[in-house]
Amino acid sequence: MATLSMSGLTKRFGDIEVIRGVDIDIADGEFVVFVGPSGCGKSTLLRMIAGLEDISGGELRIDDHLVNDMQPRDRGIAMVFQTYAIFPHMSVRENLGFGLTIAKVPKAEKEQRVMQAARILQMEHLLDRRPSQLSGGQRQRVAIGRAIVREPSVFLFDEPLSNLDAALRMDMRMEIGKLHEQLGATMIYVTHDQVEAMTLADRIVVIKDGIVQQVGAPMELYHQPANRFVAGFIGSPSMNFLPVEVQSVDHDSALVASTSLDAVRVPMRVEPLKSGDQALLGLRPQYLVPTNEQDAGQLHGTLSLVERLGSETVVDVNTRENTRLVAAIADDRTFETGTEIAFTFDPNRAHLFSAAGDGALNK
Repeated sequence: MATLSMSGLTKRFGDIEVIRGVDIDIADGEFVVFVGPSGCGKSTLLRMIAGLEDISGGELRIDDHLVNDMQPRDRGIAMVFQTYAIFPHMSVRENLGFGLTIAKVPKAEKEQRVMQAARILQMEHLLDRRPSQLSGGQRQRVAIGRAIVREPSVFLFDEPLSNLDAALRMDMRMEIGKLHEQLGATMIYVTHDQVEAMTLADRIVVIKDGIVQQVGAPMELYHQPANRFVAGFIGSPSMNFLPVEVQSVDHDSALVASTSLDAVRVPMRVEPLKSGDQALLGLRPQYLVPTNEQDAGQLHGTLSLVERLGSETVVDVNTRENTRLVAAIADDRTFETGTEIAFTFDPNRAHLFSAAGDGALNK
């Protein structure tokens, strides 16, 4: 396996800089997920690692070897793309072994590697089928198996599950997680789906506009977001942001209030604020607890939509300032739209952000 290091990595298309000074170290055997909205640069960064895009600046090292100008075939990587890219006229066996055939690997060794990959992915019974006889999930397994037989130092995955339906995505997500445990390989995985990121990653790299916003373990990003962008991107449903005014500041906490929110003291973890500042109070939907009495709640609004999902009920609430909030309630109590509702929450679980800008790092 391999370590991987990016230092000041940049990518320009003409005068446009799409990757802007990325610094990341990836340990041997680590599973790292690049996540961010469409167009943020995560796939471009992956292609730079693969050698499919030139590096405009900075250094990329694999096992401490500078690979900026090294050909893709010499980097010890294998890439699984969004599309299956398997040959329709070949059997699964021939597809798995095609790269080894091109590399003139001896026949016995090629067969041994193909069978090993088939066992890992539980595809032995599919080896003589053509791609037209396979499901979408089975075709993606073939694409992954073609990477496994190369015995790479680093596996790269570029949104490999985005063409599958919801049930298959969940199954394949579990398969990839098991594959990482079995191989102990260094893996870098690109997705725009934060659920995939949370469930697969040892560490998540959140990217916006080519800039790394935060790097950390999934629950670290969930509980300790570095800025408002990360707070809103990680978590499902996404974090609520309620406009509030800072009434007073005491060391590392602030007293905030609004028309809908009774005065409450919350921690200042991300950025310093002062009395009179306009701010946004971040509240995760799972932390809002409905009360039976209007006077007992800290936060007040009117129910506008109720979605019953079985294990939880998701409600949309319009606050008195006409801000939309979402609450995810882990019980099956009955709610009626158009009625007043009040919530309590643990102030220590709230986050406070400046109302200025979009909350993201912008170099």
